[in-house]
Formats: sequence, structure tokens, C-alpha cells
Amino acid sequence: MNYFWNLLKNLDKILVVLPLCFAVFSVTMIASTAHTGEFVFSSEVRTQIVAYCIGFVAMVVVLFIDYHFYVNIERILYIGSILFLLTVYMPFLGHQVDGGLRWINLGITTFQPSEMVKISLVLLSAMYMSRNRNSLKTFKGVMLSFLYISPFIGIVVLEDLGSAIVMGFAWIFMVFYAGIDLKLFAKLSGVAALCTPLVYRMLSGAQRARIDAFLNPDNLALPGNYQVWQSRIAIGSGGLFGKGLFAGTQKELRFLPVQKSDFIFSVIVEELGLIGGAFLISLYTIFLSRILKIAYNAKDLYGALISMGFMGMFLFQTFQNIAMTMGLMPVTGVTLPFISYGGSSILSCMVAVGLILNIGMRNKIINF
Repeated sequence: MNYFWNLLKNLDKILVVLPLCFAVFSVTMIASTAHTGEFVFSSEVRTQIVAYCIGFVAMVVVLFIDYHFYVNIERILYIGSILFLLTVYMPFLGHQVDGGLRWINLGITTFQPSEMVKISLVLLSAMYMSRNRNSLKTFKGVMLSFLYISPFIGIVVLEDLGSAIVMGFAWIFMVFYAGIDLKLFAKLSGVAALCTPLVYRMLSGAQRARIDAFLNPDNLALPGNYQVWQSRIAIGSGGLFGKGLFAGTQKELRFLPVQKSDFIFSVIVEELGLIGGAFLISLYTIFLSRILKIAYNAKDLYGALISMGFMGMFLFQTFQNIAMTMGLMPVTGVTLPFISYGGSSILSCMVAVGLILNIGMRNKIINF
């Protein structure tokens, strides 16, 4: 008992409070998207509250399982994650939404496997890189590191390009922290840039259309451009202080699509203004800085790499979603962490926080 009490004394209190702040922010803004003249306790609001409750329980469970435990089940985690991703292709289980087959139907709800596999990808990458750190200074070593996780990214890119890119950025952050040679990284970046046309041709028609839309923003006939156009109007009309909570006209008149998930940041800025948007971004900045501190103080490379992987994941998702609403990035369906509607996303975010806190509170404890 004393052992766990000593661990809890090392807990990053700020990193515990921030998800609570995000939860209040998220539920309030999702309630706003359902507002029609009066407050509506919609099914989306109820689902988000339940998702957060389950998420906090999962965070606590993960908190007390020493993060080194997962090394013992590496093979199970690796194979199990691949099989979990493939469940979307099982008859009567796979569930298609908006043309994308990336959900499974559990009867009472749906779940997106790729959200939880982001967690296992970070854990597995950290295991591999901590064992093979010296080899990451060579081209062969970096390629082998990427090949190790390529089955995950390969399957996910067929289901959800946005999630695959998030996984890729998590891997990049971890490789950088592990000490990749910068000249080698520059060469690899050049090769990747040269391969861009080939990758573009390998994408599905819907994925290529999203990129075409981003490159031709004035063509509203292309998928995604109408949403971005309405999003920019909503953000611009919010001004400095916004139109007031529950009072957004672009939102209320349903000009702004996908309000509760992809474009929830547009609702926030329309109703709470630049100040509201800046406040949310400041919360993310504090959140990311705490993760960076935990990575820096981690007692081993494995823990530091896990923290950096999640930092890359959260940083890219936040940047991509916010930039997408302003037309600065292609529309990919990447959710705004902790804020967008979605039980799968909330659960994966909370599990990630639990692992980061786990690493942070063990940085001064020697386990025997």
C-alpha cells in the first residue's frame, strides 16, 4: 500500500486536471451543436459523458500497471493489434460510415479499432527502438524500424488515411528522440518527397479527391471544400469575443457540417471567439509541455520514447484538425483530441494519458 501511495505522490497533478478541463469543454460544445433554442441533453452528449467516464476508469487502470509489463507481452500485443484492425472486414461486424470501412458494430455502439491500435503502435515502436537505438543511425536500421510497424500503417491507410498519418508522425517523433542522424533524416525526407507522386496514385479515389480539393480550394464541387468554406465563415464571424455560447448562426442554421466532430473547433471560435480558441490552444500547449517534461525526466529510454510518441500523436492531431478548419491542411477526418465527439477517440486519448502519467510517477521509483 505504501508503494502505491509513494507512486501517487509523484503523479503530475496538472496532467490529471487537464483532461477534466477538456471533458467539460467537450461536453459543453457538443451540447451546443444540438442546441435549438434551448439546451438539449442529446444522445451525443450522453455518449460523450459515458465515454469520458469509461476513459477515466481506463486511465486509472493503466496508471497502476507498470509500463514495463507490456514488454512481456510484445508478441501478443503485435499480433493482437493486427487482428484487431482486420475485424472491420469481418461479415456482420465491419461497419461502414461515410464511405469508410473503419468501424466495428458492437450492437449497442460502434468502435474504431485504429484508435486503440495507435496506443499499441507507440508501445511496440518504443520497445523496438529502445532495443535497437544504435542501429537507428544507419539507413538499414531506420528502415527496419519502419518495417516493424508497417503492417499497422498499411492496414490503417486502407481504412483511414488520417489515422495512418497520425501513426507516422508518432513514429517520426520517436525516431528523432532515439537519435537518428539528421543528415540521414534529410536524405530519407528527400526520398519520401520523390515518392509522393507514386503514393498519390496508390491512394483510393476518395483520398485523392481530398488532396485535389486542398490544392483547388475555390472549387466547391470537390469534396471537403464546401465544409472548409463554411468553417472559415464561422471562424471569421466569431470575431474576438464570439457570438455567445449556443448562439452560433453558422452552426444553428446547419451551414457548418460535421459540427460535433471534424469541425468542432469552428463552433468553438464562432461562439467563443478568438479568445475561446486561444484558450483551448493554451490548454493544449500546457498539456504537451507536461508530456515533454515527463519524457525528459523518464528513468529509461523506453519510457521516454512512449511519451514522445504520444506527444507526436497529440501534437499532429491538434495541428491537423485546427489547420483543417482554416483551409491550411487537407480535410482528413482527424479529430480534435479530447474535444471532438467519439467514444473511440476519447478512450484512446485517456489510455495514452494513463501511460504518460504511469511513466512520470515512476521516474523516481526503483522497481525490484
